[in-house]
Amino acid sequence: MRLAITLILALALSACASVTPEPAPSIPEAAVPATHTEANGDVITEYRLGGQLKVIKVVPFRGVTYYIYDRNGDGVVDGRDGNTGPLVYFRLFSW
Repeated sequence: MRLAITLILALALSACASVTPEPAPSIPEAAVPATHTEANGDVITEYRLGGQLKVIKVVPFRGVTYYIYDRNGDGVVDGRDGNTGPLVYFRLFSW
């Protein structure tokens, strides 16, 4: 009985791990992506709408994918926004 429960849980976890995450819902559909790979293996995708930068998606060689957004809408992702730094969102879970 214990073996059956363990097997069912292992199969359920492996099914969850094999699902690819969907793109971030706040990336505009009409945005034009431009992707490049850094020397350290990080994949960076810039999304532009009408020539203005809207979102940067960073897929590190090791680590969690994160998104950096243009907070004030000027088309430039600033290095710092006041005292808080750049606006970064991590997608940890998705269903």
